[in-house]
Amino acid sequence: MEIDAAREVRTTCPYCGVGCGVLAKIAADGQVSVRGDPDHPANFGRLCSKGSALAETINLDGRLLHPQIHDRPAGWNEALDLVASTFRHTIAEHGPDAVAFYVSGQLLTEDYYLANKLMKGFVGSANIDTNSRLCMASSVAGHRRAFGSDTVPGTYEDLELADLIVLVGSNLAWCHPVLYQRIAAAREKRPEMKVVLVDPRRTMTSDIADMHLAIAPDGDVALFTGLLAWLGQHNALERAYITAHTAGFGQALFAASTLDLAGVAAATGLSEDQLSRFYSLFARTEKTVTVYSQGVNQSSQGTDKVNAIINCHLATGRIGKAGAGPFSVTGQPNAMGGREVGGMANMLAAHMDIENPGHRERVQRFWKAPAIAGEPGLKAVEMFKAVADGRIKALWIMATNPVDSMPDAGAVEAAIKACPFVVVSDVLAETDTVRHAHVRLPATAWGEKDGTVTNSERRISRQRPFLAAPGEARPDWWIIAEVARRMGFGEAFAHESPVEIFAEHAALSGFENDGERDFDISAYAAIDVEDYEGLAPFHWPAPSPGTPLWPAGRPEGGAQARLQSEGGAQAGTRPEGATSIERQPTRFFADGNFYTPDRKARFIALRPTVETRITAAFPLVLNTGRIRDHWHTMTRTGKSPRLSQHIAEPFVEIHPEDAQLYGIGDADIARVSTPRGDVLVRVLVTTRQRPGSLFAPMHWTDQFAARGRLDTLTASLTDPVSGQPALKHVAARIEKFTAGAFGFAVTRKRPVTMAADYWATARCRGGWRVELAFTNDDIDWTAFAGSLFDAADAEMLAYHDREAGQHRIAAFQGEHLAGALFIAPGPVAVSRGWAAEQLGEVHASQRERFRIVAGRAGAERPDAGATVCSCFNIGVNQITAAVAAGCNSVEAIGATLKAGTNCGSCRSEIRTIIQARRVQAAE
Repeated sequence: MEIDAAREVRTTCPYCGVGCGVLAKIAADGQVSVRGDPDHPANFGRLCSKGSALAETINLDGRLLHPQIHDRPAGWNEALDLVASTFRHTIAEHGPDAVAFYVSGQLLTEDYYLANKLMKGFVGSANIDTNSRLCMASSVAGHRRAFGSDTVPGTYEDLELADLIVLVGSNLAWCHPVLYQRIAAAREKRPEMKVVLVDPRRTMTSDIADMHLAIAPDGDVALFTGLLAWLGQHNALERAYITAHTAGFGQALFAASTLDLAGVAAATGLSEDQLSRFYSLFARTEKTVTVYSQGVNQSSQGTDKVNAIINCHLATGRIGKAGAGPFSVTGQPNAMGGREVGGMANMLAAHMDIENPGHRERVQRFWKAPAIAGEPGLKAVEMFKAVADGRIKALWIMATNPVDSMPDAGAVEAAIKACPFVVVSDVLAETDTVRHAHVRLPATAWGEKDGTVTNSERRISRQRPFLAAPGEARPDWWIIAEVARRMGFGEAFAHESPVEIFAEHAALSGFENDGERDFDISAYAAIDVEDYEGLAPFHWPAPSPGTPLWPAGRPEGGAQARLQSEGGAQAGTRPEGATSIERQPTRFFADGNFYTPDRKARFIALRPTVETRITAAFPLVLNTGRIRDHWHTMTRTGKSPRLSQHIAEPFVEIHPEDAQLYGIGDADIARVSTPRGDVLVRVLVTTRQRPGSLFAPMHWTDQFAARGRLDTLTASLTDPVSGQPALKHVAARIEKFTAGAFGFAVTRKRPVTMAADYWATARCRGGWRVELAFTNDDIDWTAFAGSLFDAADAEMLAYHDREAGQHRIAAFQGEHLAGALFIAPGPVAVSRGWAAEQLGEVHASQRERFRIVAGRAGAERPDAGATVCSCFNIGVNQITAAVAAGCNSVEAIGATLKAGTNCGSCRSEIRTIIQARRVQAAE
């Protein structure tokens, strides 16, 4: 492919686990635009706000373009030699467990495969773990306990075929918007479809819910264990399925029966009436899909939560059928691919088990490896504790930012700083993790990478390059292979292209499989360059011709395939050779044939426990999470002006009752504290938040805020089975930060240093916007503005009312605004969107310049208000005005303003604005 030619390239979105197809169009002048791929079966042309803005994130601002050693430029040979020799010498002196890799769901499958192969098969340690440990490790553990394998039974199509969708701990509208829109579209066609939301918060996903169960933190095990008991008491069990295809039901039902409805109500904070209505709805609805995400996984009871859900589906036989089954949706674009290659510390490649001697011998023989890890390695939290205490002496971090995303992040940062040798492969030159690396290796980014990813429904898709690699950036697989060669493993890492790695990965999946393992894509073991380039999205399994689709040791009479396609027909169509053929979507387990020794699923007997973590000193529960337009630690979304306008600073949600109790008002700055530290965040008072709880997003880092690293507050408490940290149930307290002055600024240049107690920056078109707060107001504001704008030759225009505490300063370079600063004794009441727009305007006249100092647009330019629709830059005031003019539906707003007509992520907010206007009109 000619990288420099005008073209349109089919690729895959690099954000969440939905795995949307993207068409990247490169014009003759090099300009890039993106749109959803209408032919990709994950999204059928839909993209969320983040996917729609991908073209704004591919610039080279802040990119790491050359290798560095101890902050100085270095050549690739010098850097690779140092990494290889240091790891080799550390292993020789201290043993293989003295080194570790911490990798990422951002890696492509080919990258992941080589990293896992190097560590487990050639270093001989299982000390490789991934940030997916923070995302879906409890789902993996729950699947393996119940099914004997990490198998997602269903497909996205089930969301459209279901009559009941239960969303548990999932803000699908913001975190997986395309799936949310698929459900919304299906419901418009079938209004009888029901949706239940189980979440402590009334999130934007509640917009689609018929029932919202505002459950107490970690009440999910009690909720679903109570459901199992209720199903048993009301004769709502599928006895034939239980008898033929499961084991352990009696023990599970007995354990569940110790909890009556009143006990479930006490453990969940729900009323008995709410429970009865939900249980009855579940019992009578055959086509039920239970979708769950981080609210389930990120818990010290995460694995039990997963199994509590699965227990109910096994008990009703609602698994592997069209429109029925438990469904884990993942948070990263290739968390599933990482699971396939064994990229976690307690897994082997190709869904084989590290605890199984036969599996270890098989993988070692296939790889022709000198050693194979004999036991599970250190999971993420354990790994960084081992870095801290000196057991791990050399650490390689790839494509992730643990200084911000790990729990007890302050301790993690201290551990990395103290580690004798740290290597970081990344795309950015400055992140909170990269700054502590001894060796920095420039990796290729989305748009430059070439490989595959697997989404939440087991669909493998291609990420294709449409940009040339900048500077000396190299693919992660190439970097790993070069280090492996220098460590003496050249023959096993002689790959020259990603297709060779993918073919090896596919071959291992079918090696001595014969239908005994779920993951099998051996139909692609002989794939060549041409077929790899044209590879269409496909579901696994895709075994080679002649391989059975059911276990060789299936029970007597179990002649049905373990896979079903739509309509219940046996899935037997296989790709021929190494071609790219999409089959009917496949589902697992409708007819049993699980991956346990007796081919029966396992019920897990669960007795719910109620954990109380709050204390007199820390009386609130902190729940951490994500927002609509940002993702992870903002290394990509933070580059987009469009995505940075919806929510531009770290914040905390608090219920009005709690806000009144603690003397905190809307838009105040608050200090949120736990025993591990504190952050400063903006306050949002809302009834969407459960009383007694706080919610704050985890995205902000030292690159974007003064004290916004939320995971410095969370504890290193983990699920005992999965090792996944509990990030959504943290004892905390809140207090008002007493500010002497508040500020807001826009500036063409990104501020380097700010002498403010609170600050948060966000990119906008033409520059940056900055929120500020100061303990004292005795500051030379003109000097502060000059330092903030970094515009020494600018013409300054200022207004000062010292008695009122009001100061407004604007700086102009020629006819353009270099920056504007607004200071007030309370939160600054200036239109952020309008002020940011002024950076791109021409200001030739004094009247226009005084208008900026005044902080308001003229009557001919009404204030759009805070951004609601990022795709079309539509603000709340515009939507409110349209409602007042007669637009009384989301569709009418879309027809008038276009808001909500692209990705649809803002439709819930638009509906909320319409409803609020109706309430005001009624009053």
